[in-house]
Amino acid sequence: MKIVNLISQVFFFFVTVLFLIYFITGYDSAFEADQYCHSTLSNYDNLSGNYGCDHDTETHQWILYESNESNEPAKIVKKFRYKFL
Repeated sequence: MKIVNLISQVFFFFVTVLFLIYFITGYDSAFEADQYCHSTLSNYDNLSGNYGCDHDTETHQWILYESNESNEPAKIVKKFRYKFL
């Protein structure tokens, strides 16, 4: 019985820590994440138009990406996750 109690307490502790990390590390809104993405975008040399920001609604984040002229997929430079709840 002590083992089950210990396992449940450890599980509850890890779930609590994950929720705290989620709410502390994300931006407060999609607008705020968008502003940070475009602010970071202005720091890159974007004369060729290879860099851009895009909103991913499934993962609730703005993505700063670098595309190239060929048919290769774009490279993700940085992600700006915002809080969904």
